[in-house]
Amino acid sequence: MTSIIIAAHNEGAVIGRCLDALLADAAPGEFDVTVVANGCTDRTAAIAAARPGVRVIELAEAGKPAALNTGDEAAQGFPRIYLDADVVLSTQGVRATCAALDGPHLAATVHRELDLAGRPVLVRAYFGIHRHLPVFRDGLFGRGVIGLSEAGRGRFDRFPALVADDLFLDSLFGAAEKWQVESVSSRVATPRRTRDLVRRLSRVRGGNAAMRAAADRGQVGATVRRAARLSWLRDVVLPRPWLAPAALCYVAITVLAALSARGDRNGAAGWARDDSSRQEDPHARVER
Repeated sequence: MTSIIIAAHNEGAVIGRCLDALLADAAPGEFDVTVVANGCTDRTAAIAAARPGVRVIELAEAGKPAALNTGDEAAQGFPRIYLDADVVLSTQGVRATCAALDGPHLAATVHRELDLAGRPVLVRAYFGIHRHLPVFRDGLFGRGVIGLSEAGRGRFDRFPALVADDLFLDSLFGAAEKWQVESVSSRVATPRRTRDLVRRLSRVRGGNAAMRAAADRGQVGATVRRAARLSWLRDVVLPRPWLAPAALCYVAITVLAALSARGDRNGAAGWARDDSSRQEDPHARVER
């Protein structure tokens, strides 16, 4: 039985479509789904509980690592899928991700599709570079979907009390142990405003820095991937010189985020996310 764990903090606008997509074609008992509603002040828990067979656990305090650990304790099967509440993933998408874990691969993720509809030109320019970074071909982060086999889950005890859980999981596996399922896409919502993008990057950058620092101190039992600061130039712009104008926007936004993160490296166990992209979209497509 596949276990799916969703840590959800005030996800009332999107949790319904997430669960409906997961369960649309699932056989009875095929998936063991746990939604951990943590620190919610909206109807996240009630909406999730209205879906038959979904286990809902409520935590008073907001915090993704604690929610993931609570979900793990309740989960009953393998493979195990860690899914972001705002990601739309179909029943078949879950099956394909689990199938990728039948062989030598211990961890799997899916191809990402960026939702840039209606975004301002600076946001689109930033992701015009970001989408080509090679780290999103061999890493587990940035999709909102990570699957682990039972052996893969055995690589660690509990999620550390830090943000950047996807960076943590990525660091546990070598290149040959990870797989990207090209036939499955997760539809990733991008920030709707440039200032929201800068805030989001600042929080992510601070969280990643805190995770790396914890690993350097021996507090995280993994060698965390270092940031490839010049990959945007070496791997993206030089082979594609027509992207140079977009690169100027990319660098400017990255520098702004770095300056913001320098004074606020939030490695705490709270939530680092962009709420502007978590708006209900009745036309959201289910990726297969």
